This record gives sequence, C-alpha cells and structure tokens, in this order.
Amino acid sequence: MKRYVGIFIIAFCFFFAGAVSGEEHDQPLAPDLSGIDVLDLQTAQGLALASNPTMTAAMERVEQARARVRQAAAAWWPSVDLTGSGGQNRMSDSTFERSQALSTLYGESVDRTSEDYSAGLQASWVLFDGFFRSFRNEQANYGAQSADAAQRDVQRLLVSAVAEAYLNAQLAQTNVKIAQADMDFYTQQLRDADNRYEVGAGPWGDVLNIKVQLNSARTNHMLSSREFEAAGYGLAALVGVPDAVLPDHVRLADLETGVDLDEQRETPDVLITEALELRPDVIEMINKVKEAEAGIGMAKAPYYPTLQLTGAVNGAKQGDVSLTGEDFGNTVLLNLKWNLFSGGADKARRFEAEHGHREARYTLANMYNQVAAEVRQDIALLEAAREQVRLQRESVKLVEENRELAKNEYEAGEASLVRLNEAQRDLTTTFSRLAQSLVAFHRAQQRLLASTGRNVDQFKTGEGELATSGN
Repeated sequence: MKRYVGIFIIAFCFFFAGAVSGEEHDQPLAPDLSGIDVLDLQTAQGLALASNPTMTAAMERVEQARARVRQAAAAWWPSVDLTGSGGQNRMSDSTFERSQALSTLYGESVDRTSEDYSAGLQASWVLFDGFFRSFRNEQANYGAQSADAAQRDVQRLLVSAVAEAYLNAQLAQTNVKIAQADMDFYTQQLRDADNRYEVGAGPWGDVLNIKVQLNSARTNHMLSSREFEAAGYGLAALVGVPDAVLPDHVRLADLETGVDLDEQRETPDVLITEALELRPDVIEMINKVKEAEAGIGMAKAPYYPTLQLTGAVNGAKQGDVSLTGEDFGNTVLLNLKWNLFSGGADKARRFEAEHGHREARYTLANMYNQVAAEVRQDIALLEAAREQVRLQRESVKLVEENRELAKNEYEAGEASLVRLNEAQRDLTTTFSRLAQSLVAFHRAQQRLLASTGRNVDQFKTGEGELATSGN
C-alpha cells in the first residue's frame, strides 16, 4: 500500500504545482521614452501596441481560447482515476451482541471495532459519442481563431485611436505656435507704437489698441497650451505611459504640411473588397458563423448512442493497510447508452443551435454592408479634406500678402491700425484653418487605413507578427 500512497502524494504535488503556476500573471511593461525627444505618430502607435494594457488583456483572451481547444482535444483521450479510502467502523451494542452470539456457534471471535481499506485504479474511454467531440473540437478551434482575429481587431482599433489622439494633440501644439507667432507680432508692433508715441509721431490710442490685441493673443496662447496639455494626457494613456503623463523632454513632431494632394487613388470597390478580406472583425464574425455551425452538430449528438469502454482494478482489505496483489480484482465493461426520450430537450437544443447559426449569418451580412459604408464614407471625407487643404493653402498665400501690405501701409501712415488688426486676424485665422484642414486630411487617411484593415501592416515583420509585440 505504501507505493500507492506514494503515487497519490506525487499526483497531488503535480496538481498543486500546476495550480500555483497558473496564478502567475505577466504585467505589461511601461514604454521606454528616455531616448525619444521627438515622438512621431508611427512611434506612438508602435509603443501603444507594445505597452497598452488593452493589448495584454486581448492576448489573455486568446490564450483562454487556446486553452479551450486543448480542453476539447482532451476528450479524445481516456480518463484515468486513482481512488483510495480508509476508515474505522465500530458496531453498536445490539449489533455487536448479535454478532458475538452468532460467532460463538462457530467458535470464532468478533472484534467490535474494524478498519477497512481500499484502493483502485479506473480508466474509461469514450469510443463513440455521436460525433460530439468532433464538433466540439471544431467549435473550439473556430473560437480560438475568432479570439485571435478579435485580438488583431483590438490592434487595428488601438492604432486608429492613437492616430486620433496624436493628431488632436498635434493640432493643439500647432495652435500654440500660431498663437505664439501672433504674440510676437503684436509685441513688436507695441514696441514700434511706443516709440512713435514717445517722439510724437503716433497716437496713444494705437498703443492701447495694440495692447488689447496682445492680451487677446496671450489668451489664445494660454488656451491652446491647456488644450495641448489635456490632449497629451489622452495620448499618454493610449501609449501606456504610467500615470498618463509624457516626460517633459518629449515633444510631438511638427504637423506635416507638405502632403501630396495628387497621389494615386484606388476605387471604392477595390478598397471594399480588400477590407472584407483583411478586416479582423470580419474574419472574427466569419469564424463565429462556423462556430455556430459546429454547435448544430453538437446539438445533434444526443440523437446517437454513446459507447464507452471502462476498465478498473480495485482492492479492499479489512484490518490491515498493507494491500497485496491477492486483495485486488479487475473489471472490464463496455457500456452502451442511447437516450430514447428526454421530453423534447434534444430537439429544442437543436432548434436553438440552428437559430443561433442563422443569427450569426445575418450579423455577418450586416457587417459586410457596414464595412462597405464605412469605406465609402472615409473616402468621401478624405476627398473633402484634400480639397480643403488645397483651398486653405491658396488662402494663406493671399492673406500673407495682404497682411504685409497692411503692415507697410500702416507704418507709412497710409492705413489705419484697424486695417492692420483685421489683416493680422485674417492671417492667424487662416493659418489655424490650414492646420485644421491638414489634421483633417491626416485623420481621414488614418481612418481609411483603419476601415480597410491596413493600418497595422506597417508594424508587421516578414513572418506576419507585430515587430512591437512579444509574440
């Protein structure tokens, strides 16, 4: 019996070790920004893919799905159970008296207290279960593929969200620079106005007017700085920076102004076809349809009989814990079970699975329409942003020339300060509109990349894995 107790102890230790190891969790690593002075969009997206806790959570869901596949595959193997028991039995007074009286007739003695020990080893193997295991394994595999596609869709959405946050912060940073340029202009004008007033060549009203304009420029600068600070918190959170605060030495890249507005454009039909092939959420839904189809097969399994082979070795002994080979016997059974009636539960489960399959198919059809609409909308917005950039570029050239004329005329005494202020406001407003149109253009590009499923391609290696991930 000692060897059986040893086997039981070893099995328990392995189980306990496995349970402890399963409790270990990896924590996402914070991004290292110590060597980055200028954070560009692609770097921010790559850092987010590597450090955002959402990606770690998505990967954990993938691992759960893979574990379910292994669980389904385990059903094909025999199940082996080790059992053991030991106990003490003490007869009641009346039972002991009767037993003692009977034993006296045969010249034997009876112990009032007895000890019973048993040990056994049983193996069972399902030979046929109506193809339930096959469909369950198939469903688990499709579930794992769905989880993997869902994880890639999280990557797609995260890259898109980082682009939105980065461009918003970049616009705020550009507005800060525009407000600073406005402050510098009026600071210089105030010095000139003070000089003219001191020598009696200019009115005091011009000094007061320029001070008002300078205060307005300072207000705009302060508001833009606060907007930039707030946008930076959102960007830092997406990138995965602890406490959602970017280091002081990190600044964003300047807004790209030299965009090519005449680049070659693909037709909507080509992009829609590509999106339906590449989009992870579409692939996820296709796998869910197949998963639901496998569920129908699982629901039909009870219509078939179940055949199971069982073998067991059992031993029992009274009064002594040391079991020997003479105390063991064995059993081999072939069990057939076929449910003939269950109150309609099997039929109801099949109907449930079939309707679930239809629901998944209709959901997939609706997703096809939604993807097509999303791609067409993003193309239309990109075209609108492209035309807006073109118009604002032309407007900037015009207002720059107009502001220079107004400035020269005012300094020559040929125009009033009102005209100069108006020309400066037009210039500041037009630069702001150009920055907004450029951000809208870049945002539309990023949205189109996301809607077609292309926005993660730049982070993939030759093997198709993300260069920033630990997979």
